[in-house]
Amino acid sequence: MIFTPQQYQIPDRPHVPFIVPEEIERILAENASPAPERVREVVERSLSRHRLSLAETAVLLNADSPESRIQILEGARRLKQEIYGNRIVLFAPLYIGNRCINNCAYCGFRKDNRNAARRTLTDAELVRETEALEDEGHKRLILVYGEHPFYSPEYIARTVRTVYGVKKGNGEIRRVNINAAPLDIEGFRTVKEAGIGTYQIFQETYHPEAYRKYHPSGRKADYAYRLTAFDRALEAGIDDVGVGALLGLHDWRFEVMALIRHTNHLEACYGVGPHTISFPRIKNASDVKADGLQVVGDEDFIRLVAVLRLAVPYTGLILTAREPAALRDELIAYGVSQIDGGTRLEIGGYSSGTEEQDLNREQFQLNDDRPLNEVIASLVRQGRIPSFCTACYRKGRTGEHFMEFSVNGFIKRYCTPNALLTFVEYLEDYASEEIRNAGLELAKNELSRMKESGDEKTAEETECRLERIRRGERDLLF
Repeated sequence: MIFTPQQYQIPDRPHVPFIVPEEIERILAENASPAPERVREVVERSLSRHRLSLAETAVLLNADSPESRIQILEGARRLKQEIYGNRIVLFAPLYIGNRCINNCAYCGFRKDNRNAARRTLTDAELVRETEALEDEGHKRLILVYGEHPFYSPEYIARTVRTVYGVKKGNGEIRRVNINAAPLDIEGFRTVKEAGIGTYQIFQETYHPEAYRKYHPSGRKADYAYRLTAFDRALEAGIDDVGVGALLGLHDWRFEVMALIRHTNHLEACYGVGPHTISFPRIKNASDVKADGLQVVGDEDFIRLVAVLRLAVPYTGLILTAREPAALRDELIAYGVSQIDGGTRLEIGGYSSGTEEQDLNREQFQLNDDRPLNEVIASLVRQGRIPSFCTACYRKGRTGEHFMEFSVNGFIKRYCTPNALLTFVEYLEDYASEEIRNAGLELAKNELSRMKESGDEKTAEETECRLERIRRGERDLLF
């Protein structure tokens, strides 16, 4: 379902900046201190699978009473379960290089940080890093690059092809996403031809004044160029994009509203919103020069995740290992659909086996440094299905086509079987006996639930493919 936004001060046109701070602040002010009845009305609208307007989102963001908080959290929990079921998608970030021409005040990669250990992986090192990730069972990666002329579109495309070419045993990377600098249209076309999945760019903060404060120099100082990056990406044919804001640079309510406004802009201009939304909280980093930060506490953080889930029911929500394990476990219930596991931020850290954190070698501080097998064991204990699925991307169910399928229950009907297939692959190839036994029992119970819900045909087809996997076949998908 494509959302048709209300008329904005700046009409949505391709390549035209669309954020008006006064507009967002006005909508927040107009919906201050909402009555519990109004909050309940908005939550019910979301549970009916309707995208929320900015005004409706503002209602939830401003709902501070204990009663309203419970309504929001329980509504998000219910919606997450109805749409996504028990699955949770797993990926790993792979840092390619940390050379950078920007001076972002909060980032350990900032140009003026003389303590940073600058490094870019060689081709041989990239192969070793990919093999190390495959040895753990990963199938989905996001490659991360500093913003520097060395990391050109051609360079990014070459590293993507290198990663796809690494096969070790039953290991292979089936989806490579990108976190890199904004490109021009030709640059985006170049990386698309390499077969990338999602191209992820964080605006960091959508508030122009705060943006200028924290991005004083470098290419990234151009707020408008960054804001309109996905207009260029979509025109270049990349229909899976990931937006994000770094929480703590400005008021968190404003940032959530701006993320929804960005979603509305892309839908209005191109008929498709972002594939994912990210909302990392700012963490400690080497030689940080940021002041005046607006720290987001855990209670507000939990609520904003729930509000995002209610506002954009079918958009993936990513929560990274910046956050501690216990909080990540809690937030999965309220809307998070993708997490990283076994994350190492140091360049070359996967193959070197480095476990101790060194902020001079990393972009920021991690708070969940569990290896992938421990993350999976924890998910299994919670009754969640770890998924390494890449089926929609490889079957062409992306962009507008993804939106068409997802609103009709497609995600749950197809993603749960594909999650089971990739999970059992992991259990057969990489899991300990204890995790394997517990995981197979979980898969069996999930198949029973599918049958009980009336989808016996899909359950039977899934069982047949699972048996083929146990006999040695791989990469079966719906």
